[in-house]
Amino acid sequence: MAGEPLSVLGACHHDCPDTCAWEVTVEDGVATRLRGSPSHPVTRGSLCPKVNRYLDRVYHPDRVLTPLRRVGAKGSRDFEEITWGDAIEIIARRVRERLDQGRPESIVQFSFAGTQGLVQMGETIDRLFDLIGATDIRRELCGVSAFRGAARVLGTPYSIDPESMRQARTIVLWGTDTRMTNRHLWPTIEAARHAGATIIAIDPIRTETARAADVHLQPRPGTDVALVLGIVHVLDRDGLIDAEWIDERTSGWAELAASASEWTPERADEMCGLPDGTVAWLAPLLATQTPTAFRTLIGPEHRRGGEEILRAVTMLAAALGSWQNFGGGLARSTAAWPETALAGTPRIPRPAFNMARLGEVLTEEDPFADTLVVHNCNPAVIVPDQNRVIDGLSREDLFTVVIDQFITDTAAYADIVLPATTQVEQLDLAPSWGHMYLALNRPAIEPRGQALPNSEIARRLGAALGLEDEWLYRSDEQVIRDALASGHPLLEGITYESLSERGWQRLAVPAGARLYIDEIPGVANERMRLGALDVEPAAAAHSPEVDPRYPLTLISRKQVRTFLNSQYGGFADHRPPVGEPLLQIHAEDAHARGIRAGDRVDVRNERGELTLTAQISDQLQPGLVAIPFGWWNDSTPQGRSVNALTNAAVGRGDRGSAYFHDTYVEVTPHP
Repeated sequence: MAGEPLSVLGACHHDCPDTCAWEVTVEDGVATRLRGSPSHPVTRGSLCPKVNRYLDRVYHPDRVLTPLRRVGAKGSRDFEEITWGDAIEIIARRVRERLDQGRPESIVQFSFAGTQGLVQMGETIDRLFDLIGATDIRRELCGVSAFRGAARVLGTPYSIDPESMRQARTIVLWGTDTRMTNRHLWPTIEAARHAGATIIAIDPIRTETARAADVHLQPRPGTDVALVLGIVHVLDRDGLIDAEWIDERTSGWAELAASASEWTPERADEMCGLPDGTVAWLAPLLATQTPTAFRTLIGPEHRRGGEEILRAVTMLAAALGSWQNFGGGLARSTAAWPETALAGTPRIPRPAFNMARLGEVLTEEDPFADTLVVHNCNPAVIVPDQNRVIDGLSREDLFTVVIDQFITDTAAYADIVLPATTQVEQLDLAPSWGHMYLALNRPAIEPRGQALPNSEIARRLGAALGLEDEWLYRSDEQVIRDALASGHPLLEGITYESLSERGWQRLAVPAGARLYIDEIPGVANERMRLGALDVEPAAAAHSPEVDPRYPLTLISRKQVRTFLNSQYGGFADHRPPVGEPLLQIHAEDAHARGIRAGDRVDVRNERGELTLTAQISDQLQPGLVAIPFGWWNDSTPQGRSVNALTNAAVGRGDRGSAYFHDTYVEVTPHP
């Protein structure tokens, strides 16, 4: 006789600010329904189009359910099934050989945010590679330049609670497509608008969010700092700065004002390509129609000077004193809140390189790396300078292990593929970088086939290597309990038991508290650091210093709602009806090249070439083209995606986000 259906509470693990709470219905051990938890204050029972079909992923016929060993050429996707015992021993033998040779650094751990839960993203498996002494990566492909830019002004860059933005009367969405990539914040923005707020989108592309805003300002790409300096010029000139706030709460105002002195609103309008009078209108609105909230995420950081852009936007909010009224301030990533509160596993320092440089590292002359372990990531799709990445993965002397649920474009080049559990099969704690709630994800079903969570794979490999370490062998539940036992005031009232019962809980931030103004237990109020701002020479000249053969600027966009990131870009039922990525190009640029809508075109630069179908779009400015991010490599005749073209350069000291948007191409009709 069939048992009664069970409802199991959990949370989405994807790289998304929303971290939706969900409920899984289980009947006779099978997950039959997944829906958003209606009680969650932010996600309110709705999931996004990709996660609505998450159970199709769990039960997909192509899912990897046993360990696999490569038997064909790299890239052939020709594997045979092996046992877990054999797989672990093969990997352990390789690791022992490198350790015996005194070369632990030749082993590279490559992972990112495919799973963002505390446990399965890395707490246990990171500890394994720390103990081995393997080379790590700087996980700075996105997010870190934005963090660093804000931190240079605020110290620890805590975001205001995004829910408080409903109290704002001016909301500036700066380089972020909220309706597409942060859908559960939009009702808060609409609530503010209904209460009288003005919604301003600042974006070089007329995105879905820009079309829904009250005002869309469309500056030239990379000119954001000039826009900030023009606003500051007007604020200073017209006496719109609160001198008492500046004196008591900030430093460096004189330097900021001096750097803005030459940036008249007319000069800023011209630099940014905005209509005359735009800056003169915007500056007093920001200063007087308060509270003023600035929302920005990672879009502006993906270029040379990206960190300075986020520093400038943060500095503008600080100069305005935006935090003085509840609902105002900077709403960036909320990740600093849980990261401050939760106790982490102790880390052991090891060598590292910026993950954007994977292609360079794997293909350099006499490369140091000969063993690569990939988890929570698909670098053959997401890392820039894709052709070099795939050339590196094709090396016969590179022993590659991939932990995944499917044969991704990266797993196709693996020597060993290990089957990973899905979120409904594993235990995890889900912090959010888009709101103030923690959620506990309970496993709803037993792992399918022989799939294992990352944490258990790490424990098994550690045991095979003879590692003795109490941190490595903790159960997943104990890792979560230890994290919650930090004693930080933000975790008051939050325990493993309370999360098990409720599914989610809000961090203990006092209601109505003004960040950086009021006392919040465990959160420091630091003096905000203003200072001089510099406009990048490339932005000032309106033209990059690039080969004139490539006159168009390329932006890779998250614009396919049913996958956004790469996890679903390889599945036909998640792709849009057109079935392929399109090149968006302005009519002026298309006409100059003899290109019409629907034509096949070649997009090329010194790094690669793609053949795509042209879409004439008024969303773009002349000189700017766009290709969506996240498609797998079988989507083009070349077997490559947009990252075959993108720029892998990073900032000084091998730090910061990749310069994806400092990519220049030419587009010609396909012969």
